Order: sequence, then structure tokens, then C-alpha cells
Amino acid sequence: MPFSRYMEMALYEPGLGYYSAGLHKLGAAGDFVTAPELGALFAACLARQAAELGGMLGEYEILEVGAGTGQLAADLLASLPATAQPRRYRILERSADLRQVQRERIATAPNGALVEWLDRPPQGDWRGLLIANEVIDAMAVERFRIGDGAVEQLCVREAGGGFEWTSRPAPAPLEQAVRRVETGLGRRLPDGYRSEINLALPAWLAALTEHMEQGLALFIDYGYPRGEYYLPERSDGTLMCHYRHRAHDDPFFWPGLQDITAWVDFTALAEAAQAAGLEVEGYASQSLFLLGCGLDRVLSEQDSARDGDRMARNAEARQLTLPGMMGERFQAMGLGRGLELPLTGFSLQDLRYRL
Repeated sequence: MPFSRYMEMALYEPGLGYYSAGLHKLGAAGDFVTAPELGALFAACLARQAAELGGMLGEYEILEVGAGTGQLAADLLASLPATAQPRRYRILERSADLRQVQRERIATAPNGALVEWLDRPPQGDWRGLLIANEVIDAMAVERFRIGDGAVEQLCVREAGGGFEWTSRPAPAPLEQAVRRVETGLGRRLPDGYRSEINLALPAWLAALTEHMEQGLALFIDYGYPRGEYYLPERSDGTLMCHYRHRAHDDPFFWPGLQDITAWVDFTALAEAAQAAGLEVEGYASQSLFLLGCGLDRVLSEQDSARDGDRMARNAEARQLTLPGMMGERFQAMGLGRGLELPLTGFSLQDLRYRL
């Protein structure tokens, strides 16, 4: 089968997939930690961007895609002042297991009554903020290889009680997508080069934002612009797996028990945005985005209030912003519709020229 089908099943097959089988996935006792699980600073910064957007739009909503444990929703609602609370906070979550975790986490959160869950993207017009933190990296991707100048589709087959790689000539959509990448790069990928490409991204983004009448779709994830994603030295792609806080590159190691991800091609996200009628409002490192949202002020305000452990907050800030941690590896892209004013989160850095 195509690797994209294998990845989809390994992550989302009901009762068997990684996100569907009741495993403890996030946090210290899980397999990896996301920014909202580190503490409340990440949410407090996003709250400042949400409040600014609410001031532009008036009455607004928040839609979070792939809400993890629900910690971001709980902390974001707690961080927003009463005058900037959304009309409602909706969560689009495909994992029934995580949805239950989110309900339990949000049940006691301030303003948790504003939260409701969706089975599909909103079908009626809405205005506001869409948040997708570490979502695109968990979408199933195609794996490909260049062999004798031709594009091959990397597939998965059974072998000795497990799985192994195999290949076949690429179907037309995959071949065309890889050739478009090469055209954008201005060079051919060499023989033996292997990597990933997310063919589902344009349709997914279009469906997700179809009824966003006015607002901002904010994506934060680890990734690169295309010129860096397909560098010659990155000849085996970006596929990465997580198990018990250890990263490795074997997607056949305990399928269904480990996370499988691929880094995000932010150029592809910008192209999908253009096709969906959205404008790239900003593109920056996570570090500069959070600082643009006022991370330093958030730290100062919390220190003044003597709220909790200052050393823990400083350690959290370092992990969110230092280049060797999340600061540079994670990047933020804002896609807007009907926005006329600049966004504070992208006021300190503009990397759109790299796309």
C-alpha cells in the first residue's frame, strides 16, 4: 500500500491507531511534549493575538483544530480578559480518545462552558481565529524516491511478520506534484533522493477555511520553506517518529504505538492558502512570533503577580524561544481573509521572502 495509507492507518485506524487507541500520548508520561503542555505562557501569548483580532472583528469565535489534551483551550480562555472572550470556542478533533481527555481537562476551566466539539469543519459562515498547533505534521504524507530520473512512490509491504519499504512508479498526481516542486526549486532532485509531500493539504485547507468569512488561520508547526525542505543534504526526507520521548526514523517500529510525523513545507501551505482565497499575513519563527505577541510583557506581568514559580516560567520561555529548542524549529504562519490591519504576532519578523 502507499505509505500515505499506512501512515493514516497507523495514526487514526479506530481502536488501533496511535491517536485512537487510548494511549497516553502527550506530556511527561507520554511520547512527546507540545508547547501548551509546558505551561501557560504559550496560551497567554496567543490570547494577546486573539484579543487583538477580536478588537478588529468585534464579536468573534475561536476554532481549534487538533486540540491535544485541551490544555491550550483551557489556558487560552483563562488568559483572555472578560472583554475579549470569544462568542464560542469550537474544537475540531477526529480522535474520540483525545476528545474525552479534552472534555475532562476543560470541564473545570474558566469559561469552559463556551467550548463545543465538532465532527467536521464549520458549515455556516463564521468570523474569528482558527488555531492549529502541531496539526499539519500529523497529516498522512506520500513518500517518494527518485530512481533513474523517474519519480517512484514509496510503499509498504509485509515482510517477516513486520513491514518493509518497496516502490512502484508514481501515480500521475504524485509525479506531477514532485515535478512542480523541482520547477520551484529550479533543479532536479538527484537519483536516490527520498522525501515527503503532502498531497492532501490544499483540499484540507480549503475545506477547513471555506466558511471563515473573515479572520485569521494560525498554523504553528515544525518545518521549513521549500528551498530548505528539499535541500540536497536532506536526502532522506523529514519523516520522524516519537516513542517515550525518543525520536527515530523507523515508521515500522511498533505501528500504532508510536507517533509518526513529517515536517511541514510552509511554501506548500502558502500555495494552498492562495488557492483557497487566503492571504499570507505573516510568517515568522515561533520565537519571534511569541515575542511579537508580548512574551516579555506576559512574563513581567506574571512575575509582578507572583503567580507560581518564576524559575519554571523562565525555563518554559527558554524552551519556547531558544534556537536549539522550539524557537527556530517551530514556525508560525498566519493566513487571513478580509483583514486590513497588521498583526502584532508578526510585527518583529517577516520571513515571507523565503517562501
